[in-house]
Amino acid sequence: MSKTIKEKIKRNQFVVNYSRMWPFVKPIWLIALLSLLICVPVGSLDAAIAMFLKPYTDVVVVGKNMDAPWFIPILIVGFTTVQGLLNFGSAYLNTWVGGKITMAVRQRLYDKLVELEPAFFDKKTSGEVLFRFNEDAKLACSGLLTNLKSFITRICSSVALVGVLIYNSWQLSIVAIVILVVAIAPLTRVKKLIKSLVSKNNQCMFQVNTTYNETFAGNRTIAAYNLQEQQKLRFSNLLNEVFDLMVAMTRRTAWLSPFMHFVISIGLGLAIAYGSWLIVQGTITPGNFVSFLTALLMLYTPLKNISNVAVSVQNSFLAIERVFEMLDRPSHLVEKEATKPLDGVKKSITFENIHFAYEPGVDVLRNINLDVKVGEMIALVGNSGGGKSTLVSLIPRFYDVNQGSIKIDGVDIREFSLYDLRQNIAVVFQDNFLFDGTIRENILLGKPDATDEEIRQALECACLTEFIASLDKGVDTAIGERGTLLSGGQKQRVAIARAFLKNAPIVILDEATSALDNKSEEIVQKAIDNLMKDKTVFVIAHRLSTVKNANRIAVINEGDLAELGTHEELMAIPNGKYRTLYNMQFKGGEDSAE
Repeated sequence: MSKTIKEKIKRNQFVVNYSRMWPFVKPIWLIALLSLLICVPVGSLDAAIAMFLKPYTDVVVVGKNMDAPWFIPILIVGFTTVQGLLNFGSAYLNTWVGGKITMAVRQRLYDKLVELEPAFFDKKTSGEVLFRFNEDAKLACSGLLTNLKSFITRICSSVALVGVLIYNSWQLSIVAIVILVVAIAPLTRVKKLIKSLVSKNNQCMFQVNTTYNETFAGNRTIAAYNLQEQQKLRFSNLLNEVFDLMVAMTRRTAWLSPFMHFVISIGLGLAIAYGSWLIVQGTITPGNFVSFLTALLMLYTPLKNISNVAVSVQNSFLAIERVFEMLDRPSHLVEKEATKPLDGVKKSITFENIHFAYEPGVDVLRNINLDVKVGEMIALVGNSGGGKSTLVSLIPRFYDVNQGSIKIDGVDIREFSLYDLRQNIAVVFQDNFLFDGTIRENILLGKPDATDEEIRQALECACLTEFIASLDKGVDTAIGERGTLLSGGQKQRVAIARAFLKNAPIVILDEATSALDNKSEEIVQKAIDNLMKDKTVFVIAHRLSTVKNANRIAVINEGDLAELGTHEELMAIPNGKYRTLYNMQFKGGEDSAE
């Protein structure tokens, strides 16, 4: 592909990205337009002062006559005051419009975030998510308005000032415009100079944000293992890397400012020399010369520090590209346009020839075939990392199978909408996430319109009634971020109450009691027994004592369905995998019991 074609593609992409901001601007386009139109007189009024200096210089300074232009100083003050007021209005409207657009973009990005499949979060850090879904929106939107405001103001000011230059002397104007073109020519390379550094800097900022999040969430681990110095050193290294990138950015772009100073000084020198000669020749008056120099200085001065503006502009462009790159990211969980309704499980849930891999070529599950009847409790056991949690994660379509299918009553789950499918499934994890808020708010996530009686029943079935009664604010007690004010067992029971309110026909218990002590496990297990009544249940457990009463037990070993049967059937298999696991946990207790 030729260089010319590549440049055209880049320019077209820029136009597309900017044009795609229109849906966010459309609801407030009148105010947005007004905020930009104000920039026209703000920029144009720059020329008024330079224009007034011609008659003032010719009549007062040269002609020594104070009669005619006495009002010029008053006009200058008046125009400057009007310009200041317009600047205030422009700044206010731009802030309002920029804030509204930023809110809309952040909302769209957050909508995208909550709809992304779990596989996305498996490969991203919290720092990157925070930066790309929050900071990029702010940088893109504030940059959009600020850059447009500066661009329009500068264009209008430049056009007006160039008009003053030409009015006073077309000969001097040619010199000034040639110097102007030479001064701004290097700005076309700014994006190329900073793009790789911006990308590296963003990666560092991802890590900085992630470190803050990890320090907050892992504060007890840091204290328990005396990791303070290690964390300080890690963070210091990150800051040093950010500093090095900042210096590199300056090294690549800071030369623009002295270069422009040098070129502009040449322009001013030539203008003064040539202008002096034109005055001597009688081609222009001293007033023309003073007015020209004033307009030239007003035109050139902003250019001296334009490199910083150019870097800011390119950062905004890159942020806009990243925003739409994220919004355009296709979902790996594709929903069909015409979906089938799902109202519970009438017959069975069937796994047919299931193959799955997180990474191509590395199978986690291979040729899994399993038929689970409605109302059946099936336990999944086996070695750690064998694929048990992965298998149950395929049911609510946290991931999609690579081969084969999962069917509910003979219908592939991909025929249902994700909403309907997941509305029929309740999941209790080993480490259940609780949101910042009250116990009531977290329980109501299972059924937002639940009545007080339904909440009471859920609390009772989750064995929470006694605990709630001991709290001053009862069910309206705040539990802190991630439920930090609750014990492990209490958090599990709140999650169970949430699942109980949902009353879904399919229940998935992913090692829901493995992290608890015996006393807490006993209470939580009772709550789980209440939850499982009249449901089709999938239980993952390392403690085999908790699954003996399952209708069937499936042994998942290294991605294969190694054994399937009741506890008694599996224990009867000589050297069977389940029997081996069971005897390892109970040190042969089952054999002796037999």
